[in-house]
Amino acid sequence: MKKTLKVQEAFTGTTNRRSFLKISGLAMAGTGLLLAGCNDDDNDSQIDNNNQMPGIRNGVFDFGGGDIGILTYAYALEQLGANFYTRVVNGNTFGSMFNDDEQGILADLYNHEVMHREVLKQTINTAVNNNQQQLLPNLDFEYSGLNFNDRNQVLNTAKQLKDTGVAAYNGAGKYLQDAANLVLAGKIVSVEARHASVIRSLINPNDAFFSAPDVVDPATGKNDAKNPSQVLNEVNDMGFIRTDFTSNYLS
Repeated sequence: MKKTLKVQEAFTGTTNRRSFLKISGLAMAGTGLLLAGCNDDDNDSQIDNNNQMPGIRNGVFDFGGGDIGILTYAYALEQLGANFYTRVVNGNTFGSMFNDDEQGILADLYNHEVMHREVLKQTINTAVNNNQQQLLPNLDFEYSGLNFNDRNQVLNTAKQLKDTGVAAYNGAGKYLQDAANLVLAGKIVSVEARHASVIRSLINPNDAFFSAPDVVDPATGKNDAKNPSQVLNEVNDMGFIRTDFTSNYLS
């Protein structure tokens, strides 16, 4: 019981939550970059075990299958996350909508999303021997239905993206065969879950909303998990990604 109380006390304030996010993000980045530099033997084994490689099929980029397909799928989600937070922190009303501590939190989330995107890009590039035809290109985004000058819209969109992202990593882990890739995904999702929690705390401070039943099953204490097809349908419904792609080898 004392341990639980100490954890709750340690992250009561916004500033303390921000410090925890900063530390966890830096730890993830260091681990991810280390895993991205695995040796050639591991890369060859991983490629041989994949059913399909990512690349253009019938004029549209397909994520492919196997480990690299899952990493490419995650890379697409991280591109979206990084682009969204880039828009948030560079918005004209960012400073007036959020206080100093909140701005610091959202800036940390932006930095983490960029780290995630770049670590996944480097990992995929290493796995495909820098064959750019097998690397998902930079996606185009549009937010015509989202008002970045509206605090509630920004935070609720952030919540939707974060909850979807955590469920995506949780659901994709079972498809990863390479232990290094599984560890990398685990490192990223642990940070994403902290992001999801802090965003919910910004929406409903001093409330149990950070672990509400819609994301954490009260019977099992487990976070939500969704298969790639479920996640991609949800992301498609958001309407933010304008670049066409397919995921014919992911279920």
